[in-house]
Amino acid sequence: MSTLYLGDTVPDFQQDSSVGPIQFHQWAADSWVILFSHPADFTPVCTTELGLTGRLQEEFAKRNVKPIALSVDDADSHRSWIKDIDETQQTAIAYPIIADKDRKVAQLFDMIHPNQSTTVTVRSVFIIDPQKKLRLTFTYPLSIGRNFDEILRVIDALQTSDQHGVATPGNWRPGGDVIIPLTLQDDAAIKAKFPQGYTAPKPYLRYVSLG
Repeated sequence: MSTLYLGDTVPDFQQDSSVGPIQFHQWAADSWVILFSHPADFTPVCTTELGLTGRLQEEFAKRNVKPIALSVDDADSHRSWIKDIDETQQTAIAYPIIADKDRKVAQLFDMIHPNQSTTVTVRSVFIIDPQKKLRLTFTYPLSIGRNFDEILRVIDALQTSDQHGVATPGNWRPGGDVIIPLTLQDDAAIKAKFPQGYTAPKPYLRYVSLG
């Protein structure tokens, strides 16, 4: 079992899926990826999450994000489950579900937590950038549904941070003020980067609007 840290290049793998075999890095190409795991097919909480992801596929596409799910059952089981998801959640699943029957991907991404279960994956979320770097992780207990509004929010925050070289305050949403990071201290460089000016209630707390 490996341990992944933020900033690590995520492992590549080949595995079967609901849409056929996938070579992960090749499939991801130059997109962001959200990889989220499930303990088993035909489970109630996960059914709602996969349906929600299906309904959010356009939102992910706007952000150049490819969703991909994982469950420990085989591809035929996944395809049967997708029929139930589409029916009960009023959606059409167009993204892959990895068939991880041999737990290969679960081991690579450290998804088996023995104090939860020695046989099924915990419900993890991995946000991966186009350079295949791990940028953010969440891990949820089996009984608690994931917050996909928060997943979209942190993707927006990561992309805004990368694009503008800024940080984001707590509860930030697109359009809100951002923070000039402490790594940027030169006044001339700050004025050149943010000619619109900024407010600083404390020398270390500098807010700026991106307009």
